[in-house]
Amino acid sequence: MVCCHGYAFTEGGERAFEVDSSRIVYGSGALREAGPQAVALGAGRVGLFTDERIAALEIFDTVRRSLADAGLDVVVYDRVRVEPTDLSFAEAIAFAKDARLDAYVSVGGGSSIDTAKAANLYTTHPAPLDAYVNAPVGEGRPVPGPLQPHIACPTTCGTGSEVTGIAIFDYVEKHAKTGIASRRIRPTLGIIDPDVTATLPATVVACSGFDVLSHALESYTAVPYTQRAAPASPSARPMSQGANPFSDLAVVEALRILGANLERAVADPGDREARERMMYAATLAGIGFGNAGVHVPHAMSYAVAGLVRNYTAPEYPPAAAIVPHGMAVIVNAPAVARATAPANPERHLRAAALLGADVADADPADAGEVLAARITTLMRATKMPNGVGGVGFAASDVAALRAGAWPQQRLLKNAPIPVDEALLERLFGSALAYW
Repeated sequence: MVCCHGYAFTEGGERAFEVDSSRIVYGSGALREAGPQAVALGAGRVGLFTDERIAALEIFDTVRRSLADAGLDVVVYDRVRVEPTDLSFAEAIAFAKDARLDAYVSVGGGSSIDTAKAANLYTTHPAPLDAYVNAPVGEGRPVPGPLQPHIACPTTCGTGSEVTGIAIFDYVEKHAKTGIASRRIRPTLGIIDPDVTATLPATVVACSGFDVLSHALESYTAVPYTQRAAPASPSARPMSQGANPFSDLAVVEALRILGANLERAVADPGDREARERMMYAATLAGIGFGNAGVHVPHAMSYAVAGLVRNYTAPEYPPAAAIVPHGMAVIVNAPAVARATAPANPERHLRAAALLGADVADADPADAGEVLAARITTLMRATKMPNGVGGVGFAASDVAALRAGAWPQQRLLKNAPIPVDEALLERLFGSALAYW
């Protein structure tokens, strides 16, 4: 029996999907609404989370002034670490506890938004850090109840964190990139102002854009929700449900926008139209993957980012080795596309076409190669590294990378093909270089 949009029911499989997202406000100048929106949510004493670089910009001051003009008591936390760690999360949590906040506002990329999510969670429902961290790295406990209001104001066109219940960090103590996933930590409201993209450096736009691409592509090619086992109860339905008709609507449009605008947005900071389109695509992809989930490239990215030694991305803080999240994901994507395409060649070809590839004469058997080639072309055009080797890894590191990615079972199980350790090792080997 076929459900809707070609999703076939399976024996014992899921027959329903859920749609969940933050409420959003989108538009030019929307940041000026932060204060009235916080008041409407009952805020009194607000923690304003950002990093040192964003704190010096006018966009941050716009939000701070809006909150203050609304009569709110504002306490600034500007020590967010770009690519958070367990230690930086702990520092932010300690700040929030001492400040006795009743609401949170985050201004920045995914790092600021995710740090505010963690501070809100562990302050509202105190527990050891491991308690809510995804298993098997942590305990994976369910979040026991609602959190304080959180308004997320993204300043990059990439993570979609303003509409997802996911917070990612580098667990330095355990040498693992991991996260927390729960509908409870999803921001109450996302305020998305495309004007913020005007000052973003090219590398940041590229990394953010490839994060959007990966969110959309992985959601579109994830295991269909009907192939998951039906949950014992509705409350047991996972947040990452697999590809479904609703997420398809969002991510297909995100892929189309990316195909038309990614190169333009990176090449020309004055191309306001392209950068605004990228911001919109980020939100769409965030809504899509917030309901469908991502899979293998993201699982691999946690090992790439967590095991980096000496690489520092251009136009990012030089204080420490860093592979930005979107970069850490996209260096794996061509290799994975070749491996997953046989599960659904039609979707892989359509994704390639949406991203700008000519698929008129393409055979289904060529779907993986066509999609991988288009991703590689976009990577080269936007000066991304040449695969995992381009960020400092060698063939001798493949086993360690495989071991670092294997604990990401929540993501690996969302893939359209079975993924074992041997396949992961082959994928990392294939991802060392593409050109």
